[in-house]
Amino acid sequence: MTEIIKNYRNNAALRHSFNTLAEKTFGLCFEAWYQNGFWGDDYNPYSVVMDGRIIANVSVNRTDFLYDGEVKHFLQLGTVMTEKSYRRRGYIRAIMEQIEADYHEKADGLYLFANDSVLDFYPKFGFHRSREYQYSILLHNTGAWEYQPIAMDGPAAWQRLRQAMERSVFHGKLDMMGNSGLPFFYVTGFMRENVYYHSPTDTYVILDREGRHIFLHSVYSGTLTELQDILALFGEEARQVTLGFVPADNMNYQAAELQEEDCTLFVKGSALHILEQEKLRIPSLSHA
Repeated sequence: MTEIIKNYRNNAALRHSFNTLAEKTFGLCFEAWYQNGFWGDDYNPYSVVMDGRIIANVSVNRTDFLYDGEVKHFLQLGTVMTEKSYRRRGYIRAIMEQIEADYHEKADGLYLFANDSVLDFYPKFGFHRSREYQYSILLHNTGAWEYQPIAMDGPAAWQRLRQAMERSVFHGKLDMMGNSGLPFFYVTGFMRENVYYHSPTDTYVILDREGRHIFLHSVYSGTLTELQDILALFGEEARQVTLGFVPADNMNYQAAELQEEDCTLFVKGSALHILEQEKLRIPSLSHA
């Protein structure tokens, strides 16, 4: 006998089964995220359970975004997986139909990132492909790198970053609101050494460095509102910066269509048409 269950993160047995399937499928484990207090109501797995074991799943992530002064209520679907021996039995279809029934007219739109093997699947549920755009800039800075690395190695560091998120005055053109669990999935996991801080301006940046190329995922600043002031603090060590978000003023930035292998964006709902119309992207640390 099978059934679809949800809202079970505090059930240790089911959570363990969920993590087992996620590790088999994606090499991911959500247990530390849960134990550290970041798995909240915003992340809700819908799972098919057979004899107490999870065999298929689609997770719903609440991802509200601020765009043009208005909050848009979007849902991101992710962690789509089925135990290998139970594939092609319609379990994901059943979950998708349940999600549609639960959230019909309760969100401004739904979106997901699909791998290349299932590009023909999601249009059956009313999703269609959407372009995203990525912004970059060449810098001509002088001076020294002024950010100090901050290891995300415990509750004190996490709390300081969470507080910085709450007081930040810096905004991009499309910012995720409220759901701090998603960026903390990254910075308390494989990106725990990717956080930097500039004390005089109370500015956190989350980034990847490869030589003099910076991929800037996120910015949280208590004082700085202009991206050029944040980039200036990289000094002469940075010559090119690629953004994981859309700058509020993109006049001096080069825009290019974002293309990533096994990461095609599908959207459902007219409100998400702004991604193509306004040349936006889902912020990189908002991916589930």
